[in-house]
Amino acid sequence: MKKLFSLITVLITISLIGIIVIQYSWLKNIIKIQQDRIADLVEQVEYEVVEALVEEKMQYAPILPAEVLPEGAQEQIREMLSRHSLADQFSVEDINKRIEKSFADNGLKGAKFQFAVFSNANSTGVDMSSPDFEKHYDLATKDSVNYNIHNWPLVNLTGDEIMSLDPDERLVLITYDMNDFVMQSVGWMIGVAIFFTLVIIAAFYVTIRTILTQKKLSEMKTDFINNMTHELRTPLATISIAVDTLKNEKIIGNREQLLAIGQVIKTENARMNTQVEQILQAAQLDINQVLKDKQDLHVHEVLQKIEGKFALQVAEKDAKVIYRMDAEQDLVVGHPVHFVNMISNLFDNALKYAREDVAPEIEVATVNRKNRIVLTIKDNGIGMTKETLARIFDKFYRAHTGDVHNVKGFGLGLNYTRKMVEAHEGTIDVTSTPGSGSQFTISLPLK
Repeated sequence: MKKLFSLITVLITISLIGIIVIQYSWLKNIIKIQQDRIADLVEQVEYEVVEALVEEKMQYAPILPAEVLPEGAQEQIREMLSRHSLADQFSVEDINKRIEKSFADNGLKGAKFQFAVFSNANSTGVDMSSPDFEKHYDLATKDSVNYNIHNWPLVNLTGDEIMSLDPDERLVLITYDMNDFVMQSVGWMIGVAIFFTLVIIAAFYVTIRTILTQKKLSEMKTDFINNMTHELRTPLATISIAVDTLKNEKIIGNREQLLAIGQVIKTENARMNTQVEQILQAAQLDINQVLKDKQDLHVHEVLQKIEGKFALQVAEKDAKVIYRMDAEQDLVVGHPVHFVNMISNLFDNALKYAREDVAPEIEVATVNRKNRIVLTIKDNGIGMTKETLARIFDKFYRAHTGDVHNVKGFGLGLNYTRKMVEAHEGTIDVTSTPGSGSQFTISLPLK
Protein backbone atom coordinates (compact mmCIF):
# COMPACT_ATOMS: atom_id res chain seq x y z
CA MET A 1 0.00 0.00 0.00
CA LYS A 2 2.79 2.41 0.91
CA LYS A 3 4.71 1.70 -2.31
CA LEU A 4 1.53 2.08 -4.39
CA PHE A 5 0.73 5.39 -2.71
CA SER A 6 4.24 6.68 -3.38
CA LEU A 7 4.03 5.60 -7.03
CA ILE A 8 0.66 7.30 -7.53
CA THR A 9 1.96 10.49 -5.91
CA VAL A 10 5.06 10.57 -8.12
CA LEU A 11 3.11 9.90 -11.33
CA ILE A 12 0.48 12.54 -10.59
CA THR A 13 3.18 15.07 -9.62
CA ILE A 14 5.12 14.46 -12.84
CA SER A 15 1.93 14.78 -14.90
CA LEU A 16 0.97 17.99 -13.12
CA ILE A 17 4.41 19.53 -13.65
CA GLY A 18 4.33 18.49 -17.32
CA ILE A 19 0.92 20.10 -17.88
CA ILE A 20 2.04 23.33 -16.19
CA VAL A 21 5.24 23.46 -18.29
CA ILE A 22 3.29 22.87 -21.53
CA GLN A 23 0.73 25.52 -20.64
CA TYR A 24 3.49 27.99 -19.75
CA SER A 25 5.24 27.37 -23.09
CA TRP A 26 1.96 27.70 -24.98
CA LEU A 27 1.03 30.96 -23.25
CA LYS A 28 4.53 32.33 -23.82
CA ASN A 29 4.20 31.69 -27.57
CA ILE A 30 0.72 33.20 -27.63
CA ILE A 31 2.01 36.35 -25.92
CA LYS A 32 4.90 36.62 -28.40
CA ILE A 33 2.49 36.32 -31.33
CA GLN A 34 0.24 38.98 -29.82
CA GLN A 35 3.21 41.29 -29.23
CA ASP A 36 4.17 41.00 -32.90
CA ARG A 37 0.56 41.61 -33.92
CA ILE A 38 0.32 44.74 -31.75
CA ALA A 39 3.63 45.98 -33.18
CA ASP A 40 2.25 45.53 -36.72
CA LEU A 41 -0.90 47.44 -35.78
CA VAL A 42 1.18 50.29 -34.33
CA GLU A 43 3.15 50.47 -37.57
CA GLN A 44 -0.09 50.49 -39.54
CA VAL A 45 -1.37 53.37 -37.41
CA GLU A 46 1.82 55.35 -38.00
CA TYR A 47 1.65 54.73 -41.75
CA GLU A 48 -1.96 55.92 -41.89
CA VAL A 49 -1.25 59.03 -39.81
CA VAL A 50 1.80 60.05 -41.87
CA GLU A 51 -0.02 59.47 -45.16
CA ALA A 52 -3.07 61.45 -44.00
CA LEU A 53 -0.99 64.39 -42.76
CA VAL A 54 1.00 64.61 -46.00
CA GLU A 55 -2.14 64.39 -48.14
CA GLU A 56 -3.82 67.16 -46.18
CA LYS A 57 -0.72 69.34 -46.51
CA MET A 58 -0.74 68.89 -50.26
CA GLN A 59 -4.45 68.88 -51.01
CA TYR A 60 -4.32 72.44 -52.44
CA ALA A 61 -1.09 72.06 -54.38
CA PRO A 62 -1.67 71.91 -58.15
CA ILE A 63 -0.62 68.72 -59.83
CA LEU A 64 1.43 69.78 -62.87
CA PRO A 65 3.29 67.38 -65.14
CA ALA A 66 7.01 68.02 -65.07
CA GLU A 67 7.23 68.27 -68.88
CA VAL A 68 4.95 71.36 -69.02
CA LEU A 69 7.21 73.39 -66.74
CA PRO A 70 9.77 75.67 -68.44
CA GLU A 71 13.26 74.26 -68.49
CA GLY A 72 15.25 75.49 -65.47
CA ALA A 73 12.14 76.81 -63.71
CA GLN A 74 11.13 73.63 -61.86
CA GLU A 75 12.84 74.53 -58.58
CA GLN A 76 11.46 78.09 -58.48
CA ILE A 77 7.91 76.92 -59.22
CA ARG A 78 8.13 74.17 -56.65
CA GLU A 79 9.23 76.68 -54.06
CA MET A 80 6.27 78.95 -54.86
CA LEU A 81 3.75 76.10 -54.80
CA SER A 82 5.06 74.32 -51.70
CA ARG A 83 3.02 74.40 -48.52
CA HIS A 84 4.15 75.67 -45.19
CA SER A 85 5.45 73.33 -42.44
CA LEU A 86 3.14 71.00 -40.51
CA ALA A 87 3.33 73.22 -37.43
CA ASP A 88 1.93 76.10 -39.50
CA GLN A 89 -1.15 74.14 -40.52
CA PHE A 90 -2.06 71.91 -37.56
CA SER A 91 -2.24 72.33 -33.82
CA VAL A 92 -0.93 69.81 -31.30
CA GLU A 93 -4.50 68.92 -30.44
CA ASP A 94 -5.36 68.27 -34.12
CA ILE A 95 -2.51 65.80 -34.60
CA ASN A 96 -3.17 64.20 -31.22
CA LYS A 97 -6.81 63.54 -32.15
CA ARG A 98 -5.81 62.09 -35.53
CA ILE A 99 -3.38 59.67 -33.89
CA GLU A 100 -5.94 58.69 -31.23
CA LYS A 101 -8.59 58.04 -33.91
CA SER A 102 -6.22 55.90 -35.95
CA PHE A 103 -5.33 53.83 -32.89
CA ALA A 104 -9.03 53.37 -32.08
CA ASP A 105 -9.86 52.37 -35.69
CA ASN A 106 -7.18 49.66 -35.50
CA GLY A 107 -8.43 48.20 -32.22
CA LEU A 108 -5.93 49.99 -29.96
CA LYS A 109 -8.24 52.51 -28.33
CA GLY A 110 -6.60 54.14 -25.33
CA ALA A 111 -3.04 53.51 -26.52
CA LYS A 112 -0.46 55.66 -24.73
CA PHE A 113 1.76 57.79 -26.96
CA GLN A 114 3.70 61.04 -27.25
CA PHE A 115 4.74 62.76 -30.48
CA ALA A 116 6.87 65.58 -31.88
CA VAL A 117 7.46 67.10 -35.31
CA PHE A 118 11.02 68.07 -36.36
CA SER A 119 12.07 70.05 -39.48
CA ASN A 120 15.29 71.30 -41.06
CA ALA A 121 14.09 74.84 -40.46
CA ASN A 122 14.34 74.16 -36.74
CA SER A 123 17.04 71.52 -36.45
CA THR A 124 17.98 72.39 -32.87
CA GLY A 125 14.55 71.68 -31.40
CA VAL A 126 11.01 70.63 -32.21
CA ASP A 127 8.42 72.49 -34.24
CA MET A 128 5.61 71.06 -32.15
CA SER A 129 5.20 68.30 -29.56
CA SER A 130 2.78 66.78 -27.07
CA PRO A 131 3.09 68.12 -23.47
CA ASP A 132 5.07 65.21 -22.01
CA PHE A 133 7.16 64.34 -25.05
CA GLU A 134 10.55 65.29 -23.61
CA LYS A 135 10.00 63.41 -20.35
CA HIS A 136 8.94 60.23 -22.14
CA TYR A 137 11.68 60.60 -24.73
CA ASP A 138 14.28 60.53 -21.93
CA LEU A 139 12.62 57.45 -20.47
CA ALA A 140 12.45 55.79 -23.87
CA THR A 141 16.19 56.17 -24.42
CA LYS A 142 16.75 54.21 -21.18
CA ASP A 143 13.92 51.67 -21.35
CA SER A 144 13.62 49.83 -24.65
CA VAL A 145 11.29 47.17 -23.22
CA ASN A 146 8.25 49.29 -22.38
CA TYR A 147 9.01 52.17 -24.80
CA ASN A 148 9.35 52.29 -28.59
CA ILE A 149 10.58 55.29 -30.62
CA HIS A 150 9.41 55.55 -34.23
CA ASN A 151 10.82 58.05 -36.76
CA TRP A 152 8.76 58.77 -39.88
CA PRO A 153 9.73 61.25 -42.64
CA LEU A 154 6.75 63.39 -43.53
CA VAL A 155 6.90 62.86 -47.28
CA ASN A 156 4.42 61.35 -49.67
CA LEU A 157 4.65 57.60 -49.14
CA THR A 158 3.45 56.84 -52.67
CA GLY A 159 6.69 58.17 -54.16
CA ASP A 160 4.98 60.84 -56.27
CA GLU A 161 7.62 63.53 -56.78
CA ILE A 162 5.15 66.38 -57.28
CA MET A 163 3.33 65.50 -54.00
CA SER A 164 6.45 66.10 -51.95
CA LEU A 165 6.40 69.88 -52.30
CA ASP A 166 6.77 70.39 -48.52
CA PRO A 167 9.60 71.11 -46.10
CA ASP A 168 11.84 68.24 -44.94
CA GLU A 169 9.95 67.20 -41.80
CA ARG A 170 9.76 64.07 -39.68
CA LEU A 171 7.32 62.75 -37.11
CA VAL A 172 8.73 61.13 -33.96
CA LEU A 173 6.14 58.95 -32.24
CA ILE A 174 6.76 57.29 -28.86
CA THR A 175 4.48 54.43 -27.78
CA TYR A 176 4.63 52.87 -24.34
CA ASP A 177 2.86 50.33 -22.09
CA MET A 178 1.62 48.46 -25.16
CA ASN A 179 1.88 45.22 -23.20
CA ASP A 180 -1.46 46.17 -21.64
CA PHE A 181 -3.13 45.45 -24.98
CA VAL A 182 -1.23 42.18 -25.24
CA MET A 183 -2.46 41.08 -21.82
CA GLN A 184 -6.02 42.19 -22.62
CA SER A 185 -6.06 40.04 -25.74
CA VAL A 186 -4.67 36.92 -24.04
CA GLY A 187 -6.01 37.57 -20.54
CA TRP A 188 -8.94 35.17 -20.92
CA MET A 189 -6.57 32.45 -22.15
CA ILE A 190 -4.33 32.95 -19.13
CA GLY A 191 -7.38 32.96 -16.85
CA VAL A 192 -8.73 29.71 -18.31
CA ALA A 193 -5.28 28.08 -18.13
CA ILE A 194 -4.86 29.12 -14.49
CA PHE A 195 -8.40 27.96 -13.65
CA PHE A 196 -7.95 24.48 -15.08
CA THR A 197 -4.48 24.22 -13.54
CA LEU A 198 -6.02 25.00 -10.15
CA VAL A 199 -8.74 22.41 -10.84
CA ILE A 200 -6.06 19.80 -11.56
CA ILE A 201 -4.12 20.79 -8.42
CA ALA A 202 -7.34 20.61 -6.38
CA ALA A 203 -8.12 17.17 -7.83
CA PHE A 204 -4.57 16.09 -7.01
CA TYR A 205 -4.97 17.36 -3.45
CA VAL A 206 -8.33 15.63 -3.01
CA THR A 207 -6.92 12.39 -4.41
CA ILE A 208 -3.92 12.40 -2.10
CA ARG A 209 -6.07 13.39 0.86
CA THR A 210 -8.55 10.61 0.09
CA ILE A 211 -5.76 8.06 -0.13
CA LEU A 212 -4.29 9.27 3.17
CA THR A 213 -7.74 9.18 4.79
CA GLN A 214 -8.33 5.64 3.59
CA LYS A 215 -4.90 4.65 4.83
CA LYS A 216 -5.65 6.23 8.20
CA LEU A 217 -9.06 4.49 8.40
CA SER A 218 -7.43 1.19 7.53
CA GLU A 219 -4.89 1.63 10.33
CA MET A 220 -7.65 2.66 12.75
CA LYS A 221 -9.73 -0.38 11.80
CA THR A 222 -6.78 -2.69 12.36
CA ASP A 223 -5.97 -1.06 15.71
CA PHE A 224 -9.62 -1.23 16.76
CA ILE A 225 -9.97 -4.91 15.87
CA ASN A 226 -6.75 -5.79 17.69
CA ASN A 227 -7.77 -3.74 20.71
CA MET A 228 -11.33 -5.13 20.79
CA THR A 229 -10.02 -8.68 20.46
CA HIS A 230 -7.75 -8.13 23.44
CA GLU A 231 -10.43 -6.42 25.53
CA LEU A 232 -13.02 -9.15 24.92
CA ARG A 233 -10.56 -12.03 25.18
CA THR A 234 -9.54 -11.05 28.72
CA PRO A 235 -13.00 -11.42 30.36
CA LEU A 236 -13.75 -14.52 28.27
CA ALA A 237 -10.51 -16.13 29.44
CA THR A 238 -11.30 -15.22 33.05
CA ILE A 239 -14.80 -16.67 32.76
CA SER A 240 -13.41 -19.85 31.16
CA ILE A 241 -10.94 -20.32 34.04
CA ALA A 242 -13.69 -19.69 36.59
CA VAL A 243 -15.93 -22.31 34.91
CA ASP A 244 -13.11 -24.87 34.92
CA THR A 245 -12.51 -24.11 38.60
CA LEU A 246 -16.13 -24.89 39.40
CA LYS A 247 -15.54 -28.46 38.24
CA ASN A 248 -13.07 -29.00 41.06
CA GLU A 249 -14.68 -31.19 43.77
CA LYS A 250 -13.00 -29.18 46.53
CA ILE A 251 -14.61 -26.01 45.24
CA ILE A 252 -18.03 -27.63 44.86
CA GLY A 253 -18.17 -28.35 48.57
CA ASN A 254 -17.04 -24.84 49.57
CA ARG A 255 -19.96 -22.38 49.49
CA GLU A 256 -17.80 -19.29 50.02
CA GLN A 257 -15.47 -20.13 47.15
CA LEU A 258 -18.46 -20.90 44.89
CA LEU A 259 -19.93 -17.49 45.64
CA ALA A 260 -16.56 -15.81 45.03
CA ILE A 261 -16.11 -17.56 41.68
CA GLY A 262 -19.71 -16.70 40.76
CA GLN A 263 -19.02 -13.07 41.56
CA VAL A 264 -15.93 -13.16 39.31
CA ILE A 265 -18.00 -14.57 36.45
CA LYS A 266 -20.69 -11.95 37.00
CA THR A 267 -18.14 -9.11 37.13
CA GLU A 268 -16.36 -10.20 33.97
CA ASN A 269 -19.66 -10.71 32.19
CA ALA A 270 -20.77 -7.22 33.18
CA ARG A 271 -17.43 -5.83 32.02
CA MET A 272 -17.82 -7.52 28.64
CA ASN A 273 -21.39 -6.27 28.30
CA THR A 274 -20.22 -2.74 29.13
CA GLN A 275 -17.58 -2.88 26.42
CA VAL A 276 -20.06 -4.14 23.83
CA GLU A 277 -22.58 -1.51 24.91
CA GLN A 278 -19.93 1.20 24.59
CA ILE A 279 -19.27 0.24 20.98
CA LEU A 280 -22.99 0.11 20.15
CA GLN A 281 -23.61 3.50 21.75
CA ALA A 282 -20.81 5.07 19.74
CA ALA A 283 -22.27 3.65 16.53
CA GLN A 284 -25.85 4.70 17.33
CA LEU A 285 -25.17 8.06 18.95
CA ASP A 286 -27.87 10.51 17.86
CA ILE A 287 -26.81 14.14 18.33
CA ASN A 288 -30.33 15.34 17.56
CA GLN A 289 -31.68 13.30 20.47
CA VAL A 290 -29.08 14.91 22.75
CA LEU A 291 -30.19 18.36 21.65
CA LYS A 292 -33.89 17.54 22.11
CA ASP A 293 -33.65 16.27 25.69
CA LYS A 294 -31.69 19.15 27.21
CA GLN A 295 -32.61 20.65 30.56
CA ASP A 296 -31.22 23.09 33.12
CA LEU A 297 -28.07 21.83 34.83
CA HIS A 298 -25.72 23.31 37.43
CA VAL A 299 -22.12 22.48 36.53
CA HIS A 300 -21.02 22.48 40.17
CA GLU A 301 -23.71 19.95 41.08
CA VAL A 302 -22.60 17.74 38.19
CA LEU A 303 -19.01 17.88 39.49
CA GLN A 304 -20.22 16.81 42.94
CA LYS A 305 -21.89 13.76 41.41
CA ILE A 306 -18.69 12.91 39.55
CA GLU A 307 -16.69 13.29 42.77
CA GLY A 308 -18.88 10.66 44.42
CA LYS A 309 -18.79 8.45 41.34
CA PHE A 310 -14.99 8.26 41.33
CA ALA A 311 -14.46 8.23 45.11
CA LEU A 312 -13.42 4.57 45.22
CA GLN A 313 -10.97 4.92 42.30
CA VAL A 314 -9.47 8.05 43.82
CA ALA A 315 -8.96 6.23 47.12
CA GLU A 316 -7.57 3.13 45.41
CA LYS A 317 -4.95 5.14 43.50
CA ASP A 318 -4.23 7.37 46.49
CA ALA A 319 -5.01 10.35 44.23
CA LYS A 320 -5.37 13.96 45.29
CA VAL A 321 -8.21 15.98 43.78
CA ILE A 322 -8.32 19.76 44.15
CA TYR A 323 -11.51 21.67 43.36
CA ARG A 324 -11.50 25.40 42.59
CA MET A 325 -15.09 26.48 41.96
CA ASP A 326 -14.56 30.17 41.17
CA ALA A 327 -17.47 30.49 38.74
CA GLU A 328 -20.28 32.54 40.28
CA GLN A 329 -22.74 31.45 37.59
CA ASP A 330 -22.85 27.78 36.57
CA LEU A 331 -26.32 27.25 35.10
CA VAL A 332 -26.22 25.70 31.63
CA VAL A 333 -28.62 23.80 29.38
CA GLY A 334 -27.52 20.20 28.84
CA HIS A 335 -28.50 16.57 28.57
CA PRO A 336 -28.68 15.05 32.07
CA VAL A 337 -26.83 11.86 31.11
CA HIS A 338 -24.50 12.84 28.29
CA PHE A 339 -23.35 16.01 30.05
CA VAL A 340 -22.23 13.96 33.06
CA ASN A 341 -20.59 11.34 30.83
CA MET A 342 -18.53 13.83 28.81
CA ILE A 343 -16.95 15.27 31.97
CA SER A 344 -16.60 11.82 33.55
CA ASN A 345 -14.49 10.70 30.56
CA LEU A 346 -11.98 13.48 31.22
CA PHE A 347 -11.84 12.65 34.93
CA ASP A 348 -11.47 8.95 34.16
CA ASN A 349 -8.58 9.61 31.73
CA ALA A 350 -6.82 11.73 34.34
CA LEU A 351 -6.84 8.69 36.65
CA LYS A 352 -6.07 6.06 34.00
CA TYR A 353 -3.10 7.83 32.44
CA ALA A 354 -1.29 8.60 35.68
CA ARG A 355 2.44 8.02 36.07
CA GLU A 356 3.44 4.90 37.94
CA ASP A 357 6.03 6.62 40.12
CA VAL A 358 3.88 9.61 41.14
CA ALA A 359 0.55 9.71 42.94
CA PRO A 360 -2.15 11.20 40.69
CA GLU A 361 -3.03 14.83 41.31
CA ILE A 362 -6.06 16.30 39.56
CA GLU A 363 -7.15 19.93 39.63
CA VAL A 364 -10.72 20.78 38.65
CA ALA A 365 -11.52 24.48 38.23
CA THR A 366 -14.37 26.65 36.96
CA VAL A 367 -14.42 30.35 36.08
CA ASN A 368 -16.78 32.71 34.30
CA ARG A 369 -15.65 34.49 31.15
CA LYS A 370 -18.20 36.90 29.73
CA ASN A 371 -21.38 34.83 29.24
CA ARG A 372 -19.66 31.44 29.46
CA ILE A 373 -18.41 29.02 32.07
CA VAL A 374 -14.95 27.54 31.55
CA LEU A 375 -14.17 24.15 33.11
CA THR A 376 -10.59 22.88 33.27
CA ILE A 377 -9.40 19.44 34.34
CA LYS A 378 -5.64 19.30 34.82
CA ASP A 379 -3.55 16.25 35.79
CA ASN A 380 0.08 15.36 36.39
CA GLY A 381 0.00 12.17 34.32
CA ILE A 382 2.09 10.82 31.46
CA GLY A 383 1.08 13.61 29.05
CA MET A 384 0.87 13.38 25.28
CA THR A 385 3.13 13.94 22.29
CA LYS A 386 2.28 16.38 19.47
CA GLU A 387 1.29 13.46 17.24
CA THR A 388 -1.13 12.18 19.87
CA LEU A 389 -2.56 15.66 20.48
CA ALA A 390 -3.32 16.01 16.77
CA ARG A 391 -5.42 12.82 16.76
CA ILE A 392 -6.65 12.56 20.34
CA PHE A 393 -10.30 13.23 19.40
CA ASP A 394 -10.38 10.77 16.46
CA LYS A 395 -12.70 7.79 16.83
CA PHE A 396 -10.92 4.55 17.81
CA TYR A 397 -7.56 6.31 18.13
CA ARG A 398 -5.38 5.34 21.08
CA ALA A 399 -1.84 6.45 21.75
CA HIS A 400 0.69 3.70 21.09
CA THR A 401 2.33 2.39 24.24
CA GLY A 402 4.37 -0.41 22.71
CA ASP A 403 3.58 -3.86 24.07
CA VAL A 404 2.17 -2.47 27.31
CA HIS A 405 -1.62 -2.70 27.46
CA ASN A 406 -2.38 -1.62 30.99
CA VAL A 407 -5.00 1.00 30.03
CA LYS A 408 -8.30 -0.45 28.85
CA GLY A 409 -10.64 1.07 26.26
CA PHE A 410 -11.46 1.36 22.57
CA GLY A 411 -10.43 4.93 21.89
CA LEU A 412 -14.02 6.19 21.91
CA GLY A 413 -14.08 8.30 25.08
CA LEU A 414 -12.55 11.56 23.87
CA ASN A 415 -14.28 11.35 20.49
CA TYR A 416 -17.58 11.04 22.36
CA THR A 417 -16.62 13.91 24.67
CA ARG A 418 -15.87 16.25 21.77
CA LYS A 419 -19.17 15.43 20.08
CA MET A 420 -21.05 16.08 23.29
CA VAL A 421 -19.28 19.39 23.91
CA GLU A 422 -20.14 20.51 20.37
CA ALA A 423 -23.74 19.30 20.84
CA HIS A 424 -23.88 21.61 23.90
CA GLU A 425 -22.60 24.51 21.74
CA GLY A 426 -19.25 24.52 23.52
CA THR A 427 -15.59 24.15 22.64
CA ILE A 428 -12.89 21.86 23.98
CA ASP A 429 -9.13 22.40 23.90
CA VAL A 430 -6.23 20.38 25.21
CA THR A 431 -2.63 21.18 26.05
CA SER A 432 -0.11 18.60 27.14
CA THR A 433 3.58 17.93 27.69
CA PRO A 434 4.99 14.39 27.75
CA GLY A 435 5.83 13.45 31.33
CA SER A 436 4.17 16.54 32.83
CA GLY A 437 0.46 15.91 32.40
CA SER A 438 -2.42 17.30 30.38
CA GLN A 439 -5.06 19.98 30.71
CA PHE A 440 -8.51 19.84 29.07
CA THR A 441 -10.52 23.05 28.86
CA ILE A 442 -14.24 23.09 28.12
CA SER A 443 -16.04 26.37 27.44
CA LEU A 444 -19.86 26.29 27.56
CA PRO A 445 -22.48 29.03 27.15
CA LEU A 446 -24.44 29.98 30.26
CA LYS A 447 -28.21 29.87 30.14
